[in-house]
Formats: sequence, C-alpha cells, structure tokens
Amino acid sequence: MFNRKSNTNKQYIFSILLVVLVSLVCFAFKEFIGYKVIAFILLVTVSILAMFYRIIPTLIAAILSALIWNFFFIKPYFTFHIENTEDTFMFFMYFVIALINAVLTFKIRQIERIANEKESKLKSIKLYNTLLDSLSHELKTPISAIIGSTDALQSNTTITENQKEKLLEEISIAALRLNNQVENLLNMSRLESGVVVAKMDWIDINEIVYEVIRALKIKSYSQKIIVNTSENLPLFKLDYGLTEHVIYNLLNNAIIYTPEKSTIKINLLNIENALQIEILDEGNGFPEGEIALVFDKFYRLKNSRPGGSGLGLSIVKGFVEAQNGTVTLENRVEGGAKFIINIKTEVSKFNTIENE
Repeated sequence: MFNRKSNTNKQYIFSILLVVLVSLVCFAFKEFIGYKVIAFILLVTVSILAMFYRIIPTLIAAILSALIWNFFFIKPYFTFHIENTEDTFMFFMYFVIALINAVLTFKIRQIERIANEKESKLKSIKLYNTLLDSLSHELKTPISAIIGSTDALQSNTTITENQKEKLLEEISIAALRLNNQVENLLNMSRLESGVVVAKMDWIDINEIVYEVIRALKIKSYSQKIIVNTSENLPLFKLDYGLTEHVIYNLLNNAIIYTPEKSTIKINLLNIENALQIEILDEGNGFPEGEIALVFDKFYRLKNSRPGGSGLGLSIVKGFVEAQNGTVTLENRVEGGAKFIINIKTEVSKFNTIENE
C-alpha cells in the first residue's frame, strides 16, 4: 500500500482510510491517552504518508486529521465549536503544523530522490568512463597488432618463412584476444538483460576442462596446468557453454596474472552430490580488502597492471549463479589465490568404470 508508484486515486483513498482508521483506534482509548497525545499520533500518521505519497493526498490527510481531531477529541465533542481560547489556539497550531509537516516531509523526500538520481548518474558515468578506458586499450591493442602484421605480410618486402609464421601467430593471438573481449561484452549484456537461462544437460566436467586447456594453448603460456580428478567422478547436469566460459575465464585470468613456469592446479570434486571446482595458482593473491569486490562489474584491482575490462570475474559469478551455484575466492596460506565453484545439481547414478 505504501508504494510511491501507486496511482493518485489509490493514494487519495488510502490516505483518507489510514487517517480514519487511526482516529477510530484513538477514539476507543481517548479517555486514557488524552486529546493532546492523539494530536501527536495523528501528526505522525501524516508524516508517514508524506514519506511515501504525493503532496496533494498528503495535504488532504493533514486537513482531514485536523478536522477529525477538532470534531471528535476537543470538547465539546461532535461539533467544530471550541469553547476555550487555549484549545482554539492549539487547533490552529495543529492545523498549521500538520500542513507544514506534510509539505516539508514531501520536500525532503524530493531532495533525497534528486540526490539519489544524481548519485546514480555519477556512478553510471564513472562505469561508462571505466569501460571506455579499458576498451580503448583492450580493443585497440589487438586491432593494432592485426593491422601491423597484416601490413607486413602484404608489403613487397621479402620476409622469411619463420618471420611469416611469427606474424601469423601474432594475428591469431590478437584475434583471439579481440574475440574474448567481444564475448565478454556480449555475455555481460546477456547477464544485465536477464536473458541467460541455463540449458542443463549431462556433461563430463573433465571433457570441458581439457577442452578449455586446448583452447588456451594458442596463448603459448609457460605455466604448468595440473588437473586432479576425484576417483569415479560422475556426470553432472550443467550448462556446457556457461560452465566452459567460467573455467576459461578463471584459467585465462590465472595465466595472465601468475609468474611464468608457475603451477596452476584444477581440482574436480564430487562433494555430497555437488560439483566442486577448485582453481589454485601461485601468484601474488588478492588484497584482503578487495576480495569482496573482485566479482563486481568493471572492478579492477587498484594496483593491477594496465589492460583488462574488469568483466571476466563478474561474468564467472553470473554464469555460476545462473546454474544455482556459488563462487568464492580466498588467498592461499602458501601464496596465490584459490577460486572455489560449488554447484549443487543432479548427479548421474553410475560412476565411470575403471579399467581392469
């Protein structure tokens, strides 16, 4: 009922009904609480209405409360006549205070709404600028690499087969990076619009992990990726595409931000009929004060190197939650970070048959 978006007619009706209802309750106890306390209760009622409703319904409630207070609670009862000067003065003071209270409360609410709108606009502008800054680098760099390598290949200058292979590799890497950024933008757009719907089917999580590792080989990373699978890991009912994106983003993130030739571990576990994926690295970890923020859209660590749109981890969170799962991050005692994905879903009734 207290809804700022409700239509004006409903606001008129409810504001009148609320004042009448409060007055009836007060009338039942008027001998115990006194008419001065009742005036205070009616003023509070008008203030509450002013916090949620438009100005005209609130003013009508203020005028109605003043008339009801006079008619039912100031002697002589059931008449608008007031005998003594003190009560007359109090009635006019109540009338003025009720109107001023209604107007001021409404104005304060308007100011708060304007302030919130300005704050929201400033946040939107900040996010927009952050996105433009990151994309100007993330899109410009691979595009420049593609153009430069293409120009070199098309020039009349004689180049060796080895140089040609390196240029083609640069084009391939730049195209992959560009494709990743476009995919992240599209995926974030899907999440923001609420059109991401998980298409659950039986999948082999090992297959997805090794497929992602094969896809990442084009990056020519030096880290060693170790996959540990619990014995007889069953099939899980998940969305293949969403799960693949999640693992890809986390592994890609680990490859970018961990030392060369370090180790990245992937643990695949079946814990109480729930899939748990752990990705551990040997990097610098995350600042404790920023761990709670890393899954926010466009958020980048304060001391992180240039580049990156800040979308990868927010997409991970969105795609995991779309499958009714959770993703958490913690720093390892021995150094590095540990991402933990837990998705409680249907599990196959049979286990993989071991080779005899």
